[in-house]
Amino acid sequence: MNAAFRFDDWDTPATPVAVAPEKPAKTEVDRNQPTRLAPINAADKRIVNGQADINQLAPFKYPWAWEFFLKANRNHWTPLEISMAQDVHDYHHKLTSAERHVFENVLAYLTTSDILAMRNIGLAVMEKMSAPELQIYQARQVYEEALHTWTYQHCIESLGLDQQEIYNRYRVVPAIHGKIALANRRLEKVLRSDFDLTDRANLHEFALSYFFFAVIFEGCWFYNGFTPVFALQRRGLMKGAAEQLQYIMRDEVLHCAFGIRVVRELLKEEDMTLDPQALRQLWDEAEAAETAYAAFILRDPILGYNAELHVQQFRFIANRRARQVGVEEPFPGAENVLPWLDEQANLRKEKNFFETRVTEYQTGGALAWE
Repeated sequence: MNAAFRFDDWDTPATPVAVAPEKPAKTEVDRNQPTRLAPINAADKRIVNGQADINQLAPFKYPWAWEFFLKANRNHWTPLEISMAQDVHDYHHKLTSAERHVFENVLAYLTTSDILAMRNIGLAVMEKMSAPELQIYQARQVYEEALHTWTYQHCIESLGLDQQEIYNRYRVVPAIHGKIALANRRLEKVLRSDFDLTDRANLHEFALSYFFFAVIFEGCWFYNGFTPVFALQRRGLMKGAAEQLQYIMRDEVLHCAFGIRVVRELLKEEDMTLDPQALRQLWDEAEAAETAYAAFILRDPILGYNAELHVQQFRFIANRRARQVGVEEPFPGAENVLPWLDEQANLRKEKNFFETRVTEYQTGGALAWE
């Protein structure tokens, strides 16, 4: 509208009117000019419900999270760098039917578990963490879970197994489905983007859910879940697949250690204690699911390994994880019935480059398994 024109001019003869000139209207460009913001104080960062700028990485409030990210990047590998030729021969000509049953069902469980882990971190946990140094490690973790899924698929394809049948076992085999169903139930609610963590009850549920994921799902089920294949490796069988699981184990130990650190920091930051009865229920459900799983995959024991050993070792590892978090041990007196597991799970750095290329790629120090 012309600055010197008035609405009542429609009804009266136009006469000159002295009107002070108006300031030019702001253009769209003017309106979008950035305003100055206050600098970020690293002390204002929080694990959840933080008000600091999520896009500003440094200065760190949680420098240990950045160290996890750096260490994870030093551990880079892919399954294509490990030969499966001997495994193909072992699977078809050396494994007993009981050993093939164990190997196949371990793969069937793991294929689904790592996809579930990838989704939980990417969709439930990462978006709720409000410090970017936490998110950046979890972005790497999402990639590693995808890499692990690729690894299982590579093993299944290399051995010529029926992929549709193997991938469907978590749906049709009750003992495998039971573990996945429990995980889904424990993680489902916090997957919602509208899950309000400013509510203390919701915050406790989130902490309990993340405890389940980091401490039990990754720290116990995954750690214990590779053991049947490592038992075969100790006898010189399925060494290629076992070596790939060693690399996965190395990633998962970092995932678990990171998760435990987050849980401890979160509880301290929020002045919160996990409800002992809720923890007890978590452990009992996890043990029941692991017991049923072990009874199925090891219904016929294999040389040097059986279902009872599997469950006893789960209890021992569960106590270790509980101590690391700082909560009560769930299975007092559980013994280390597989003392070789930590050593077997660790990578052998003395291997010759021409025997296995990937071993030489790790430039960081050895992992501390405790």
